[in-house]
Amino acid sequence: MHALIIEDDELIAMVIEDALRGCGFTSFDLAVSLDEAVAAARKRCPNLITADVELKPGSGIDAVQTICSQAPIPVVFITGQADIARSQMPQHPALNKPFRVREVEAAVRRLMCN
Repeated sequence: MHALIIEDDELIAMVIEDALRGCGFTSFDLAVSLDEAVAAARKRCPNLITADVELKPGSGIDAVQTICSQAPIPVVFITGQADIARSQMPQHPALNKPFRVREVEAAVRRLMCN
């Protein structure tokens, strides 16, 4: 399975990738901006997206809205602004930073098993 990690902090992206490997994901694209995220999703449609809300530049919410307008893709927001993600995109789970790997794994398993 393939995941798109939308995160502008490389260390956090590595932790998310590790968590997703534990859920069976084997390939990843990392995007640090809205434009990179959209381009990565067009190049290879992900089975899952994780997204931060605030990117430099852009917004993970805008990236998810653009990408998911083409095809429904499971999304987990992992962000310091989970309240914003929950209010603007309540259909997607949102985890607060700092997070635990097991929280990411549990959210992904719930999404992928539905």
